[in-house]
Amino acid sequence: MSGNAAGGAALAHSDIPAATTDGNAADDAGPACSYIPGEITLREYGAALSVPLDAATGRALVAARFLDAAAPDPERPGHWRLRAGHQVGAVRLPGGTVLRIAPKTPVGRLFFLLGFSLDPAGAWRDSREGTVSTGAHDEVVPALAYAVERQIDGALRQGVLQGYREVAESALVVRGRLREAEQIRLHFGRMPPAEIVYDAYTADTAENRILRAAVERLLRLPSVPGPVRRRLAHQRIRLADAGPLVRGQDLPHWQPSRLNSRYQPALRLAEAVLRSTSPEHRTGPLALDGFLLDMHQLFEDFVTVALREALREYGLTARLQDVHALDPGGQVRMKPDLVVYGVDGRTPVAVVDAKYKTEKSHRAHGYPNADLYQALAYATVLGLREAHLVYAAGRLPERTTEVRGTGGLRLFQHSLDLTSEPAALLRTIRELAARLAGPTA
Repeated sequence: MSGNAAGGAALAHSDIPAATTDGNAADDAGPACSYIPGEITLREYGAALSVPLDAATGRALVAARFLDAAAPDPERPGHWRLRAGHQVGAVRLPGGTVLRIAPKTPVGRLFFLLGFSLDPAGAWRDSREGTVSTGAHDEVVPALAYAVERQIDGALRQGVLQGYREVAESALVVRGRLREAEQIRLHFGRMPPAEIVYDAYTADTAENRILRAAVERLLRLPSVPGPVRRRLAHQRIRLADAGPLVRGQDLPHWQPSRLNSRYQPALRLAEAVLRSTSPEHRTGPLALDGFLLDMHQLFEDFVTVALREALREYGLTARLQDVHALDPGGQVRMKPDLVVYGVDGRTPVAVVDAKYKTEKSHRAHGYPNADLYQALAYATVLGLREAHLVYAAGRLPERTTEVRGTGGLRLFQHSLDLTSEPAALLRTIRELAARLAGPTA
C-alpha cells in the first residue's frame, strides 16, 4: 500500500504545531503544506503534516534522513507526521507518491545563489537578470530541469564537442601502440588479435559524459514538466555517442580550456545536479528517488564564495573551510567557513561563519548564544580581535557583542536578506568585505 492509500482521505491535517530542531519557525508567506492522493507538499521549516502512509514507506523516509521529522501519528492510525527541514526539492516515494518540499526563498533567487557559488564570474548567468534562467517555473525540480536543458542546448548549438581520448582494445589490425604486457598475458604466442592502445578523436569525452549523465538524472526525477522532459530526451539523443557514467564512481575530470569554453556554463550546472543531495536511498525492497538542495550548504557556499571574490580587490586571500586546531596537540579541530589572510597570505586578519537561520526565529528568540561561543573560539585560536557571523535573517539590524575579560574582543552578527535583488545582495557582501579588509580598504 502506497502513501495515497490508508483511509483514502483527500486532504490531510496540517494543524500540527510547527517545531524544528534549530529553532526556525515557518514564515507566513508561501505555499501551504497539503496532501492530495499521489502528492504531498511540505514547506521548508513549515508546519508538520499528517498524511496517510504505510509503515514501510514511513520507515524509508526515516532512513533517508532528509526530513526534519518523520514519525507515526499517535492520534491517527495509518498516518505519519512529516515535517520538512532545510532540504528542498522533490522525491518520489514507493508507490509513486511525489513528496515536494518548497523553499522559503524565491526559486529565482535560489538559483542565483547556486549560480554565483558555481561561477562567480557569471559567464553562464543570464546577462539581463543576473541569474540563471528558470523560465516560468516556481518549483525547484522543474526550474532545475529547465535551466540545465537550456544550458546544454546552448553548449551544443555549435555541435557536439569532440576530443582525443585514449582507447585500449583488442583488434585484428595493429594501430597505435602495442600493449606488450597485455598481449603476452592474454595471447601468448598468438597474433592476432592484438592488444593495442591509441588516441581516438571522439565525442566520448569527459565533458559529454557529464552532460549526458545530468540529462539522464533529470529524466528520472519527478515533477519535470512534459515539454522540458521532451527537450531533455532530445539532448540525450544528441549526446548518444558519450559513454554512460558508472553510478558510485567519481565524475570524470575535465580541464577548462578555450576549446570547451562554450560547454563550461552547462558543465558547472550539470555537476551541481550530479553532486547535490539526491536521495536514491534503498531500505530493503523500497527505494526513494529524487533531487534535494541543502539550503544550509547553499547559503554557506554563496556567502563564502562571494566574500572571497570581493576580498580580492584588497589583495587579501580568503580560504574556505580552512582547518585549525583548538589545542596544541591538534586533537580538537575546527573549520571556520572563511578565514581571511593578509597580503602575506599567512597572517589571519578576519574570520566569518555563515548561518542559515530565519528572521522570524531571531525576532522571537534572538540570535543563538551557541553561535557566539563558536565565533569566540575561532577568534581566540586565530588571534583576532573580532569575528563575524552572517545569517539569512532578512532585515534584522547588526548586533555587536563585546566579550568580557578579553580586552575588547567583539563578535559581529550580520543579516542578509535573500529576498533582495542580486545586485543588492552583492552590494551587502561588498560592504562586509570592506569591513573585513579593515585598514586595507
